[in-house]
Amino acid sequence: MSPEFIGLLGIVVMLATMFLLQIPVGFAMALVGFGGVALIISPQAALGMLGTELWTTFSSYGLTIIPLFIFMGLICFYSDVNTKLYNAAYKWLGSTRGGLAMATVMACAGFAAISGSNTATAATMTSVALPEMKKYNYHPVLITGSIAAGSTLGVVIPPSIVLVVFGIYTGQSIARLFFGSIIPGLILTLLMLATVHVICRYHPEWGAAGPRTGWREKIISLKGSLEMIVLFILVMGGLFIGFFTPSEAGAVGSFFALLISLARRSLNLKGFYRAVEDTLRISSFIVVIVAGAVIFGRFLAITRLPYAIAEWAIGLPVPSFVILWLMIAVFIIGGAIMDALGLLLITIPIFYPLALKLNYDPIWFGVMLTIVTTMGAITPPVGVNAYVVAGMSDDISLATVFKGVTYFLPTYLVCILLLEIFPVLVLYLAGSVH
Repeated sequence: MSPEFIGLLGIVVMLATMFLLQIPVGFAMALVGFGGVALIISPQAALGMLGTELWTTFSSYGLTIIPLFIFMGLICFYSDVNTKLYNAAYKWLGSTRGGLAMATVMACAGFAAISGSNTATAATMTSVALPEMKKYNYHPVLITGSIAAGSTLGVVIPPSIVLVVFGIYTGQSIARLFFGSIIPGLILTLLMLATVHVICRYHPEWGAAGPRTGWREKIISLKGSLEMIVLFILVMGGLFIGFFTPSEAGAVGSFFALLISLARRSLNLKGFYRAVEDTLRISSFIVVIVAGAVIFGRFLAITRLPYAIAEWAIGLPVPSFVILWLMIAVFIIGGAIMDALGLLLITIPIFYPLALKLNYDPIWFGVMLTIVTTMGAITPPVGVNAYVVAGMSDDISLATVFKGVTYFLPTYLVCILLLEIFPVLVLYLAGSVH
């Protein structure tokens, strides 16, 4: 058997172990990667590679950014920041048709700017926004669609754990990835707001307007979210001017999030304990996936499968954008059947060399992949955000949630198309980072 064929066989075996044997994605990648290297070279080489790669991965200083940003977001989560952000968005947008759904999307964007997690944003906004929209007789499809879709902004708007993992794995600047995703995150937010407007134009009974609020109430409502705005500016501003490294930015952000919550007296000992516990659990899950992906990526590199695919794709008599959309299609289909982060790390060893061969900017490509894989969080049958929203809604079915998110799926494709036509939307801020 040729090394390339062994590489293809390894991908099939890995998918089989994940879906048939239900082995977690990180362990599946590590087992197949180890077995593949043992088969191609020798068991001794596989053991040496395993020890070297695991030590390199788990001792990497760059990995400290993952628990730090997760901890910052969870401190804010358990400090009830979500309620204040939603209240501010509601005061400004709630009096228009579909305004509560728009306020939900805006609050998701605000919480995403400090959380970086899909599921945390979904759980947060379901608990806060769902009862309010029910009170004003919003249609369940609009309620759940706006919450589930809006919560995916947690992966696009920085700080994003997916961008962190992409940066660590590919060696790209995490600060440049963060700033490159700001404008796309804003575009995606605006497209979601436009989607709510269009839905309510054709179904006005789905989102009746709420009571009007005066300018004084609107201004006062901003006070509750002011500290989070300052926290976001502190973290991103420090990164922009080069005062912080990404890991230092995570540490500073966590410290000031804790300081703000203590000053507000909004975080009790139980909340702090749960934030620490959840940080350890989520960080361990991500690090195991990263370690497995590194081992699996090493196996694929030995087989030279990624480079063979890149050479084959470049030789096709089609424009480069056709190959790009074929990659996007793979991510959309793959995101519908497996975890987005796991899919990203499985496919990066194959598609990243191909993107470089096609002369795509790696920062632009990373932001594009983040948006595409984000779709997987709401795409049936495995859209985790849809399951979170349905699980926290006593009287709304999973089918209703998936029906709601279908209205928002075109927004991702429009955003991807805009970034493909105008790469400067990603590269302008990314290129200005010191």
